[in-house]
Amino acid sequence: MTEILKADPDAIAHAARLLLEGKLVAFGTETVYGLGALATSNAAVAHIFAAKNRPRFNPLISHFASAEAAFRHVEPSDLARRLADKFWPGPLTMILPRKSGSTICDLATAGLPTIAVRVPRGKTALALLEAVGEPVAAPSANPSGRVSPSDAFHVLRNMHGRIDAILDSGPCSVGLESTVIDLSREVPFLLRPGGITLEQLEEVCGTIRNPDDYATKLPASPGMLASHYAPALPVRLSADRVEAHEALLAFGPALPGAGLVYNLSEKGDLEEAAARLFAGLRFLDGEGQRRGLKTIAAMTVPRHGLGLAILDRLRRAASPRPLAGGDDDDLESMIG
Repeated sequence: MTEILKADPDAIAHAARLLLEGKLVAFGTETVYGLGALATSNAAVAHIFAAKNRPRFNPLISHFASAEAAFRHVEPSDLARRLADKFWPGPLTMILPRKSGSTICDLATAGLPTIAVRVPRGKTALALLEAVGEPVAAPSANPSGRVSPSDAFHVLRNMHGRIDAILDSGPCSVGLESTVIDLSREVPFLLRPGGITLEQLEEVCGTIRNPDDYATKLPASPGMLASHYAPALPVRLSADRVEAHEALLAFGPALPGAGLVYNLSEKGDLEEAAARLFAGLRFLDGEGQRRGLKTIAAMTVPRHGLGLAILDRLRRAASPRPLAGGDDDDLESMIG
């Protein structure tokens, strides 16, 4: 059952406790209702992907109660600080380089060296984030492919029984997702239009690039370029056997004969596998190289539920990397 919580101090405190326990709580911001989970927990973030039936592990926006809290996890440029002063709290998400000490988990960032951060507007959202005291990942609180919800009823209709609670703060004032701007590039890049207009951003940023500038160069849809996290060791997919010179990324009973094994889930649980995926790739890559292994062999997972997202990410890990620089940087920018 999904709890419906009216936005009073006791309900906000209860919702914060649920989030800190790794549960899923939908809450309203000025843009849309977000499906919140503790951004520092791979397991909690895996619940988001399971509840949304999301086919890919795209990066998620981490939400904070203040710019100061957000900037503890990323490297803010002078431009980022100026944008924060003008538009936060508000419907603007900034993508910035990750600080080395950030505790935000790999699953929330899709293994990227950047983090998407936002300080939302709204008394209830800010009170909840303050009570949690940790980053909260929160894509829109709807099944993947459905219309984003702008009130608690929309969330309840589509997510009842899939999430633990809905903190009802009434209708969203904007009802449109946040604008996403990538500040990790030499020139700011508009990844998603939203509640802050391009013209408003240009008043602060000057020149901003956007996907329309590359209409003849980019693939027909986002997410078609190379992987977010590509190990140095080549990845071999759908392994049904393994050699001594290979590291094995196992699911369920491990294949015999590997030089190194990391099991995503011995019991074949897809949520556990999703939560452990990036850690497993990093471990096999680093330790495999140290041991002189040549390849990561990945066993297959079922093609349903989170299995599709795991397979998508493994396919990207196995893809050749694009050349550095130019216009072929990974533009899988539809951050949820």
